[in-house]
Amino acid sequence: MKHHAIEQLQTVAKIDQDYPRAATRIERLERWAELLERNPTRALATLHQTEHQPIAERYAMRGNGSPISVAFDDPILRAAGLENDSYGEAKRFFELSDNQLHNLVCYCHFGTTVSAATAAHHIRTTLMRPPGLVGRLLAIFQR
Repeated sequence: MKHHAIEQLQTVAKIDQDYPRAATRIERLERWAELLERNPTRALATLHQTEHQPIAERYAMRGNGSPISVAFDDPILRAAGLENDSYGEAKRFFELSDNQLHNLVCYCHFGTTVSAATAAHHIRTTLMRPPGLVGRLLAIFQR
């Protein structure tokens, strides 16, 4: 592979230097919440007992019409790096803890379906809480 300075390449090609930068975690979560809020009454599939599944099985879990599949259906989030609509990929891409994702998509909280508005609310709650230990402590004291 031969490397050239941008100035050299501009003599032979038009270079778009406004190429979109990678979206931040907050921007990705905001986008997901906005997608869900477009159809707030839509009933979305939950995932069954995510907290009881072995890690490999949990990470592979997915469901047609789930909150995660709404995110994966979005070309902008796919272009930003969302590779599929599995639990594990949502955890990685949105940088969520198992507890945060469990509270968003698990059957034990909502039954077989969760409204898109409720899922968006949980995402926005995640956005408001600081990450890490401080966020976990706040979650405990806010119960």
